[in-house]
Amino acid sequence: MKTILTTGSNGLLGQKITEKVLAEGRVKLVATSRGFNRYPVSHGYEYAELDILDVAQVRSVIERYQPDAIIHTAAMTNVDTAEASKESCYELNVSAVQTLLSLCEEKNIQLIHLSTDFVFDGANGPYKEEDAVNPVSYYGESKVLAEELLRKSTANWAILRTILVYGITNDMSRSNIVLWAKGALEKGLPINVVNDQWRMPTLAEDLAEACLLAVEKNAQGIYHVSGKDYMSIADLVRKVADYWSLDKSIISEISSDSLNQTAKRPVNTGFVLDKTIRDLDYKPHSFEEGLKMVDEQMKSRK
Repeated sequence: MKTILTTGSNGLLGQKITEKVLAEGRVKLVATSRGFNRYPVSHGYEYAELDILDVAQVRSVIERYQPDAIIHTAAMTNVDTAEASKESCYELNVSAVQTLLSLCEEKNIQLIHLSTDFVFDGANGPYKEEDAVNPVSYYGESKVLAEELLRKSTANWAILRTILVYGITNDMSRSNIVLWAKGALEKGLPINVVNDQWRMPTLAEDLAEACLLAVEKNAQGIYHVSGKDYMSIADLVRKVADYWSLDKSIISEISSDSLNQTAKRPVNTGFVLDKTIRDLDYKPHSFEEGLKMVDEQMKSRK
């Protein structure tokens, strides 16, 4: 049985990987993140505090546990923060990847690296893995720089690009679009939603499964991982309202330009999933199925 080490295990994806491993026992898990362990179950796997910017600590943890694979989920993912704090973004999204890559090369460890649809400019989506990247934000640029490090590496690597991940777990450090929309609409708060950006939202459980499949099948190269439904952000929010029978009249559609966001967003991303479905046996849920899973998890927490 392989041993995997996850970075960013306190995040949504990290916790979903822990949840899957504990439920299915397919691999041995070492979960790592900054600070204390937020996952509510502490047995059945190892947890180690890890600051991925601390090179000596990264080496020490990897040498202690000797994983067969690392799933690297830790990153700066807030697009506007990345634009405003480019140096910090570079350290987290590029320098930390180089640290992990060097150790993976040295110790023959597979690296599964999480990337994003924001490597594309959004002019010609949905995208295939081999389509040319052209980021329109510094966040996207940092992820392209990290991808280039992997491409040039002699390590055994796979890049999983994903889109707009949603879901719910314990003690979440940040929200996501589904929870934000549901929460605002339940409170009767009028919300503005862009109608000129299109995405394929990804259920966190699906992305966690893809990460484990990439380890189990020794995946190499780039894979696109998302949900299978393509929609505008405005349609996404309306679907959330419909599922939970919330008032859609307080949803206002606006253009991206009217938001005056710090960073530019690609207009039309989305992925062609054929390669991932074929090579990894990936089976994405529909958005409706994803909302049902989130709903069931919310009810089980009450």
